[in-house]
Amino acid sequence: MNANERQITTADPSALGLFGLSMVTLVASSQKLGLTTGTAYIIPWAIFLGAIAQLFAAASDSKKNNVFGTTAFAGYGLFWLGVAASWMISNGMFGETMAANADVKQLGVAFIGYLIFSLVMTVASMETNKMLFTIFVLIDFLFLGLALSVIWGIEVGHTLAAYSELLISLVGFYGFAANILNSHFGKVTLPVGKPFGIFKK
Repeated sequence: MNANERQITTADPSALGLFGLSMVTLVASSQKLGLTTGTAYIIPWAIFLGAIAQLFAAASDSKKNNVFGTTAFAGYGLFWLGVAASWMISNGMFGETMAANADVKQLGVAFIGYLIFSLVMTVASMETNKMLFTIFVLIDFLFLGLALSVIWGIEVGHTLAAYSELLISLVGFYGFAANILNSHFGKVTLPVGKPFGIFKK
């Protein structure tokens, strides 16, 4: 085989991306549920697991010409970078003046934008597998709850966001485990559900 015929294979990054998502949502949900307080110790997980792990997965999926995986992992990876930066501002890392000028409702507007993004990705996920579809539906509820809570101060929105985020983590851990075990053993160890077959036969 000469250099022109050499093929470079790239491992499926889904397990790493799902693990990153699961870890950051687990830690973040603990604060929303009142099990922990503050956001300072969520920031490292948001940056390294929520952002970097998912951005790495996006870059790997890009090499596979996987538009869905690239967009999903990159979109949510960048989201967690934005959230981490917002928490840094509110914690005074960039100074008291910047913290004082922060309008939390602008974050709520961003949540609406991500709700739109997630709804589109939810429709697309119907032709991947039911595990991913479940995660995206839960993400829709998360952003809906966050928007209701942050912009309009609706308390039930906070509760909806808290439990949705915890469920995202749990389903994500299942998806991570299924991806690893199914690939490693070369058989379906943990089922993820077939595509719905509505848009693709």
